[in-house]
Amino acid sequence: MAFLTKKKVLASTLVSASVLALAACGSDEEGKNTGSSDKKGEEESSTLVVGASNTPHAIILEQVEPILEEQGIDLEIETYQDYVLPNQDLESGEIDANYFQHIPYFEAQKKEFGYDFANAGGIHIEPIGIYSKKYKSLSELPEGATILLSNSVADHGRMLSLLEQEGLIKLKEGIDKTEAELSDIVENPKNFKFDAETEASLLYQMYENEEGDAVLINSNYAIDNGLNPLKDSIAIENSESPYVNIIAVRAGDENDKKVKALVEALHSKEIQEFILDEWGGSVVPVTE
Repeated sequence: MAFLTKKKVLASTLVSASVLALAACGSDEEGKNTGSSDKKGEEESSTLVVGASNTPHAIILEQVEPILEEQGIDLEIETYQDYVLPNQDLESGEIDANYFQHIPYFEAQKKEFGYDFANAGGIHIEPIGIYSKKYKSLSELPEGATILLSNSVADHGRMLSLLEQEGLIKLKEGIDKTEAELSDIVENPKNFKFDAETEASLLYQMYENEEGDAVLINSNYAIDNGLNPLKDSIAIENSESPYVNIIAVRAGDENDKKVKALVEALHSKEIQEFILDEWGGSVVPVTE
């Protein structure tokens, strides 16, 4: 057992007294130190960091900033160029929420990576379109034409469903079409070739380079590169698409006051009208 010398005991006593004195100063003098610390905590808790794709997500969030500011919430927007990092950063706590993904992709990511995420609310739909520099309609696509798709497996069901909707292919009966894969094609009358090796963000460049005969491009990338999905595509999803873009958060945070305020603002008439006016129907607001 170790013993303290008198000097050590005295020093220890003095240190303890000093600490108590400092603590007393913090609680006295109208709470200068303690109050300042509490205030800092309040300021930090008023910030909501949301990760988003550049278009249309970040643009929509910019319209929401003043609405949340009136409620004392400081909205910080972090933009991303891909579909992988926003979920990784959400899981790690780098951001509080993200706004870039539709429900089937969200569910697929949770299943694949074990993310403990929650859907805080659906905000809008971005109809996916088929584009071509070579042909003005789907009927002009020749025998054996090459159709380029995203390499995102979560998008394949959506893209194949659009091709089926337009009568170009037929998928197996009874399957969940949101999870359809190329191997589920049972009828391909014109023997189209499907190339699904390109990252979603690069499909616009493939279209510009006239690679392939037709390219399926997600509307956020189309709009980001100056395309109007309604005018420039040769076919587009209808408004009944199940691919609603959502606010994703870590499980439990869907009940956070700041998150609820964000979703409520995004569902407001003001923001819905902005979405319709800004993109003329290429982006469709929802209130789910």
